[in-house]
Amino acid sequence: MAKKEFVKNMFNVIAPSYDRLNHILSLNVDKSWRRRAVQRICREQPGKVLDVACGTGDFAIALANAGVSHITGVDISEGMLEVGRQKVKALGLDIEMLVDDCENLSFDEETFDAVSVAFGVRNFEHLQRGMDEMCRVLRKDGLLCIVELSVPSNKILLWGYKLYFMHVLPFIGGLLSGNRKAYNYLPASVLHFPKPDVVCRMLHEAGFREVEAKSFTFGLCRMFTGRKVG
Repeated sequence: MAKKEFVKNMFNVIAPSYDRLNHILSLNVDKSWRRRAVQRICREQPGKVLDVACGTGDFAIALANAGVSHITGVDISEGMLEVGRQKVKALGLDIEMLVDDCENLSFDEETFDAVSVAFGVRNFEHLQRGMDEMCRVLRKDGLLCIVELSVPSNKILLWGYKLYFMHVLPFIGGLLSGNRKAYNYLPASVLHFPKPDVVCRMLHEAGFREVEAKSFTFGLCRMFTGRKVG
């Protein structure tokens, strides 16, 4: 089975329990990482933002609460989007949430002022193609902001990280969600994600300049930003 199909099916299955488990298993630290990325995007005062691999909409909701007026979220998992739509409706927010392929976006060139991806880019089947597409739909000088889980470089932290992510997380996640396979995949996808210098090089190849990688919480998360070449 292709990775894209596997990822879509997996997230459709775990969607009802995803939010609760995500915050529990990250010890709620993900909220601070998301907040810093939202602040970075809002510095641009964007009119239209595309949130790629938006899942259940936490990042899109955070953008709306920060004052962004026009937000479109896309994801390949209808199950995750449906949970997100319910959250958006309950909060009285106006966020469009659509099924779309992150590697073949259905938007015209230069449609958005900013593009974000929060904790979803490692699930792309073809990472370079996804970056190319995000660059295509950005206006000239528009900002791309990627937030993704990462592997710490400190050897002691790395030992604890692997213990938790490869053993504790799959056990708890599988127990509470009923799908251990999904919670084996999720930490493995972090370990196999390209190193920061490789990600930065790929962003340059996609057409971004001013590319930066910032480390959060001892390297457990990284924020990549880049500006589309004008």
